[in-house]
Amino acid sequence: MGDTMRPTHILILLIVLVILFGAKRLPDVARSVGQSMKVFKKEITELQEDVVPVAPVATTQATTPAPAPATPAAGGTAPTDR
Repeated sequence: MGDTMRPTHILILLIVLVILFGAKRLPDVARSVGQSMKVFKKEITELQEDVVPVAPVATTQATTPAPAPATPAAGGTAPTDR
């Protein structure tokens, strides 16, 4: 069972394809599959070119100093609690 594509398997596959599609349509089917693969490969390469590498994210968080408490404006009075 190690060989999955023996010559007899390929022959049976070709016979099934001829029966399903007919001998006249097989070249058209093969051509359209080839064109589809060409377009697919082109789109994949364009997507890979469009992807911009992202800088790795640091695993440790940077500590930022806490903001200083707000001070009252010069000449003003501090609010009182009532």
